[in-house]
Amino acid sequence: QFVPCLYPHLLLCVSFSVADVVLSCVLVEDGAAHGGGDGGMGAGGFSRSAATLVLRDVPAGPDQSLEGLTPFVPPRVIIPDVLIIEATVSSPDIPNSDVLLHADCNGKEVMCELSPFSPDPSRKSADQAFFMVSVSVDGEDFSTSLILRTIKVEQITQRHSRLGLPLSPSGTVQSEVAMVVFSHVKSLSGVLRDEVQLPCGFKQQDPPLAPDVQVTWRVQHRGRGRKILGLKTSLEDTQGPVIHAERRGAWVSAEQVVSEGNASLTLSDLKVEDEGTYICAVSIGKFHAQQVMLLNVIKLPEVSLSEDKLVLKSAKTLVCYSSKYYPLDAEIEWFSLGPDDSEPVAFPGKPSLSAHRSHGDGTFSVSSQLNVPPTVSPGTKITCTVSHPALDTPLSVSVMVEMPEPDSYWWILGFLIITVLFFLQVMK
Repeated sequence: QFVPCLYPHLLLCVSFSVADVVLSCVLVEDGAAHGGGDGGMGAGGFSRSAATLVLRDVPAGPDQSLEGLTPFVPPRVIIPDVLIIEATVSSPDIPNSDVLLHADCNGKEVMCELSPFSPDPSRKSADQAFFMVSVSVDGEDFSTSLILRTIKVEQITQRHSRLGLPLSPSGTVQSEVAMVVFSHVKSLSGVLRDEVQLPCGFKQQDPPLAPDVQVTWRVQHRGRGRKILGLKTSLEDTQGPVIHAERRGAWVSAEQVVSEGNASLTLSDLKVEDEGTYICAVSIGKFHAQQVMLLNVIKLPEVSLSEDKLVLKSAKTLVCYSSKYYPLDAEIEWFSLGPDDSEPVAFPGKPSLSAHRSHGDGTFSVSSQLNVPPTVSPGTKITCTVSHPALDTPLSVSVMVEMPEPDSYWWILGFLIITVLFFLQVMK
């Protein structure tokens, strides 16, 4: 057995206001490069094996307690076929990485995947390697991609049995964070015809890995992909940015890319066809990493009734309209609240539902017809309730059943009779 603190999925090592996070990861390798890998996969496949990532100096949030966290202990005995990668994340730091500190305690699963990365295959070295790392937390808006670069070991005593990388005296592969690409959302919603921003940022080592940066945004939806925008600019402001927007109303601020590492994409006049999975790819020289997020387009339904008041002398049809909504899913229910009822109940009878009607902007409409019998008591409130994914709570519209007014014919006849009787009485 080795490294007792590796058994939990995620462990922490405390040092004042920072902590070391230990992640159980999966190492994904090209099977062709390793003769099929440990799993015996054929050429061209991928092998998957266990690995451990130790993130050093993860800063704690101002309200987070580090009390009682288990310290990381390097293995007492070096096992060359066990992969443990250590990386200091203080420069550049990982935004919102404090989410990792108590993820396990809060029942949140941490997903971690590593894969070897070669920025320049023509300059491979037996003593240095690069890893691309993807880390996300289930149920949290935290997702980041890292490029790790191994650090040179002065005196090499042992190497990892499969990767051939030099091991430190404690049996770990020492590395540093060369580049971070991150986003604080995994999915977001934008309202049809409004503006939405898809967040994406990056950080890198100082000095920079390369003099320029390239940002590319793409979207995939229903098996089809297309480029939204491409930007290339100098990090040293030696030349102006080159921007190619394939979608009208899409832009990334070149100034913020250079000054803040902010590669967020803004889309104006949002359309239904903008929905999909967006990929923010950032390249600095030969280094590149990306983030993926889902954009849902929504449009709240407009709900109305065919009548603003309901007088029942005979059975009447009441229509509820749910108009211009997106996505398609919409549910219409009918309720009634009688004068003596304490809470609404489902209206008796079976309402009919029309077919969904589509509009040119991609939205939909539907209507529901309710037959209201004349036996419904005056003072009863009839409510149409529409549920839709774009709504936090259902929308409702109501109409009150009113007392029928006396028929005008009998009212006039009664007035004439009273008038005649009055004159007869006067003439006597």
